[in-house]
Amino acid sequence: MKCLFTVARWRVVLSAPFLLVIFLLDLMNLALLSLNDEQAVDTAVRILKEGGMDSIKLEGGSPSRITAAKAIVEAGIAVMGHVGLTPQAISVLGGFRPQGRTVSSAVKVVETALALQEAGCFSVVLECVPAPIAAAATSALSIPTIGIGAGPFCSGQVLVYHDLLGMMQHPHHAKVTPKFCKQFANVGDVINKALSDYKEEVSNGSFPSPAHSPYKISASEVDSFLIELERKGLSEAASAAAEAAEKIGKVL
Repeated sequence: MKCLFTVARWRVVLSAPFLLVIFLLDLMNLALLSLNDEQAVDTAVRILKEGGMDSIKLEGGSPSRITAAKAIVEAGIAVMGHVGLTPQAISVLGGFRPQGRTVSSAVKVVETALALQEAGCFSVVLECVPAPIAAAATSALSIPTIGIGAGPFCSGQVLVYHDLLGMMQHPHHAKVTPKFCKQFANVGDVINKALSDYKEEVSNGSFPSPAHSPYKISASEVDSFLIELERKGLSEAASAAAEAAEKIGKVL
């Protein structure tokens, strides 16, 4: 079954009969550069207690991130991983650039996702990677993948709802409506229809279409990537990537 998410800065809403709230670790991602595992756990505990969250999300797959994720999980806190484009590290990546477009980068995406799974993460976000790479990672993992700009082959999809709904203002601007402000329109019906259409297209597989899976990898790089996966004993992941590349290629 497809998982449908819309993301705000502080929470993730699951299209299901329950609410999953995940604190996006904007500051903690940076703080972890100087925190040891014990301090990381203490910070995660405080976030959950004071923020009323169910889980936390950590970006990246460096050794320090992996050990921090493992320590936090062992403390009894659910952790979601995040690989590919990691927005909190754009200065290291050179800006908002897709990942996984070369063999080495593609293999790194898969291996990092596997390392996060091994650390105990319950799910992994795959952001801005070519669809065949996301398909390989999804096949290699036994935990769900949530794609954002990663093609249609992930376990579920996520979009920032301000983008999804075409809201061209900062989310903080609409938090409080002053009493002196006249309400000239009610966009609730439009928002509900947009979310319903999003749910329907994810459910029937029409979203993400090739038009919304823009990050490509050349055929030669795919072939080399498949060979590398086979060499690492990830034959099922290689098959999934090959099938995804073929499907995407047929409709381009």
